Amino acid sequence: MQYLVSVIDDKSEPGSTDRQPLISAFNERLIAEGYWVFAGGLADTTAATVIDNRGEQAVVSDGPFVESKEYLAGVWIWEAPDLDVALRLATEASKICDRKIEVRPFQ
Repeated sequence: MQYLVSVIDDKSEPGSTDRQPLISAFNERLIAEGYWVFAGGLADTTAATVIDNRGEQAVVSDGPFVESKEYLAGVWIWEAPDLDVALRLATEASKICDRKIEVRPFQ
């Protein structure tokens, strides 16, 4: 089963910025243990562009699709045998990243 693992940061109480060495070591472990599929950090929400082409004409807007103090800071995609394993890894990831983690299975 594959899982989207979202890293959630908070503009009012951001996570530590010195975590990259710990995150890199965690990523290396994910790769070695066969859980890693993909990962990437995201640019700040000010770099986002939203496109809505549901109407007569496409509307292009700068900024995130929703204004919130919490935002998506990065993602992993993991391959794990079950939700319990994904949640165990996410618990570790939250401590390592110093941020909230959301785990969602792909359908």
